[in-house]
Amino acid sequence: MQFNQTKLDGAYLIDLDRHSDERGFFARTWCQQEFREHGLNAGVAQTSISFNRHAGTLRGMHFQVEPYQETKLVRCTRGALHDVIIDLRPESPSYKQWLGVELTADNYRMLYIPAGFAHGFITLEESTEVSYMISDPYVPDS
Repeated sequence: MQFNQTKLDGAYLIDLDRHSDERGFFARTWCQQEFREHGLNAGVAQTSISFNRHAGTLRGMHFQVEPYQETKLVRCTRGALHDVIIDLRPESPSYKQWLGVELTADNYRMLYIPAGFAHGFITLEESTEVSYMISDPYVPDS
C-alpha cells in the first residue's frame, strides 16, 4: 500500500500496490502492521457498508464526540462518490480545513480518516456501495 499524506493532518489517501498478471491483480487492502508503521490507528471494532441506489445521494456530515470518536478507513466498492472530510480537532494545525476526494470502484483508492474528523459523501453513480472499517463501536447518542 502507498500511504499519501493529505493536506489535513493525519488524513491519508491510500493507493494499492497491485500485483498483476493475465488473470487480473492481487492487492492488500488492510495490514495492521503497515498502518502501525505509519503511526495510524490499526484497531478495527466493526466494518460496515453503505449501499446507495441513486446518484446524488448525500450522506453526512457524520461525527462522534469524545470519548466516542472514530477512525475510519473508507473505500468505494461499487460505483463512485465524492467524499469530504473536515478536521474538527481544535488543537490540529489543519483545524476547520476540509478535503474532497473522488473514490471509485475503478481507482481502488482508500481514505484514512482520523478520529476527530467529520465525514460525508455524495454518490456520483447509481448503485454506489461504500465499505468502512471503523476503530470504535457506534454510539448513537454521541
